[in-house]
Amino acid sequence: MAKNYSEDVSGINWKQFYKQVLVLIIPMALQNLINVGVTAADVFMLGLVGETALSGASLAGQIQFVMTLVFMGVTSGATVLTAQYWGKGDCRTIEKILGMAFRIAFLVALFFAAAAFCIPDMLMRIYSSEPEVIQEGVKYLRIVGVSYLLMAFTQIYLNIMRSIEKVVIATVVYSVSLLVNIFINAVLIFGLFGMPKLGIVGAAIGTLAARVVEAAIVFWYAAVKNKIVKIHIRDLFTTDKLLMGDFLMYSLPVVLNELMWGLGSSANTAVIGHLGSAAVAANSVAQVARQLATVVAFGICNATAIYLGKTIGEQRFEDAKVYGRKFIKLSLIAGCIGGGLILIAAPIANAVMALTSEAQSYLTFMFFVMSYFTVAQALNTTLVVGVFRSGGDTKFGLVLDVGTMWGCSILLGALAAFVFHAPVQIVYMLLMSDEIIKLPITLKRFYGYKWIKDVTRDMSPLE
Repeated sequence: MAKNYSEDVSGINWKQFYKQVLVLIIPMALQNLINVGVTAADVFMLGLVGETALSGASLAGQIQFVMTLVFMGVTSGATVLTAQYWGKGDCRTIEKILGMAFRIAFLVALFFAAAAFCIPDMLMRIYSSEPEVIQEGVKYLRIVGVSYLLMAFTQIYLNIMRSIEKVVIATVVYSVSLLVNIFINAVLIFGLFGMPKLGIVGAAIGTLAARVVEAAIVFWYAAVKNKIVKIHIRDLFTTDKLLMGDFLMYSLPVVLNELMWGLGSSANTAVIGHLGSAAVAANSVAQVARQLATVVAFGICNATAIYLGKTIGEQRFEDAKVYGRKFIKLSLIAGCIGGGLILIAAPIANAVMALTSEAQSYLTFMFFVMSYFTVAQALNTTLVVGVFRSGGDTKFGLVLDVGTMWGCSILLGALAAFVFHAPVQIVYMLLMSDEIIKLPITLKRFYGYKWIKDVTRDMSPLE
């Protein structure tokens, strides 16, 4: 009998594996690209207006960034459960988890929306001391803040759909959203077709319109098309105590993890924000470049969480170890390609953007730092968010991020900036050092295999 070279000694059909994984990775990478495209559209168009508008929108976006990370924490914690229940074929329990996630996300969104509308100037002062930048950011926040409740609905729903392998709908939603955002941005920022030239206000209106379209499409899909996992009003107001206990056990560390990481990233931005508008403008471009360079790596990360979660839910623990090692290799390749693209893009970005010579010099250095940062981030994210969370190992990431970000990179960067008054380049390199510090720790954790755990219950008696 001829040997099947698509299988190794463990009996895993790798041809089938890659086919299944690509079905997950490609749509999610496209989604990541499109999501970054919304931010990139604002950055590019406002970059043509000037540094002040660009800096204002970039810093104001930190409020949404922190909120989104809380959403990610809620859904990532939820998907620890939903992916494994999907492996068991228990859709009713997934519906209950969806209801719990909605409830938490709406409360979070209400808090952030109220803050953006009522105290936008106070929020902006966290990130900048320049009056002109603060003024621009306030304009942006008061409009965009309205969209936060819509984002709570769309992001929670689409992320949980991802965990049950329903990934195409998010690609459709974000594709339409991107087109709406770009069109309205162009019309209102630059005053096309006889419309007023609104600058940063036009960018905010474009973002709000895109969120409205997203919510409308998701509502239609949930109400009409999705016959597998439905939204039940009663799940928004009733609580299954055992399931809620599991949800909090695995979700709370992830929420805190994402929040601490997000606040850490926001602290980095705040430190840079007090170094001047040139540094802020350069960093906003560098961050978009990093996001673009990691779209495939983050697609691999999300695919890892789904695939391994389902595998563990099916009680195939040894296969999960083998799959985990394969996902690490895939993320390394994606990270290296992304880092290389950042180096290539550096002179192009400087040629296109309307930046001062000071900002251009910062941008060149920041792109270099991002080139190796991207490789480490690709590996760490796949391990922490993809591998470890798939098996219920959610506390490790929290301890890791608090230790490496707050105890190392942020502390050192802040000291360099405000105590020793080091050059912007040194400050930036220190602020971006956390992913390098994390890498040997995450790899050691993986090969200990303590992350593999079945977190499901037999929920049928509770129905």
